Amino acid sequence: MESGGAILGIGGLMIGIIIVAVIIILWVIGAYNGLIRFFNEVKNAWAQIDVQLKRRHDLIPNLVETVKGYAGHEKSTLEEVVKARSQAVTASGVQEQAQAESMLSGALGRLMVLVEQYPDLKANQNFLALQEELASTENKIGFARQFYNDQVMKYNTKIQSIPTNIIAGIFNFSAQAFFELENKAEREVPKVQF
Repeated sequence: MESGGAILGIGGLMIGIIIVAVIIILWVIGAYNGLIRFFNEVKNAWAQIDVQLKRRHDLIPNLVETVKGYAGHEKSTLEEVVKARSQAVTASGVQEQAQAESMLSGALGRLMVLVEQYPDLKANQNFLALQEELASTENKIGFARQFYNDQVMKYNTKIQSIPTNIIAGIFNFSAQAFFELENKAEREVPKVQF
């Protein structure tokens, strides 16, 4: 009888170990899938920013051409906008993109100050339409940037929190960078209202 009790005891212990192992495996799978979901949400949020930045980049050549017709002698300001746009288009990674977009925002701000000197340009229908599109795009970029940063915060919090930080470390999940502008002056949306 003792040997039967020992067998049941060992069998019960084995069942207990198997149950604990299954629970741990299911937790690891759930934690990993949760991290993948958060990471994909960050990627999706970045894609939304990228769409709006492309829209902004596509508007700028038309804006520059329109301004050039009225203020062609303001060559340095126009060239600065074109150069900043080119750098923004070729930027890669969140930090480089944020830096390039900051430079572009500054150049656009200076262009809009220049436009103030040309009343005929401010009344031009093509310019007004471009101005409205740019203002709308700037707002969409701001909302997309906020959404992206919210997703990055959730993801980074998840990979840094116990116990999912263990799974994040094992599977090489790393913190993502926020899309932040570098100085306070660049944090303001360029003024495009006339």
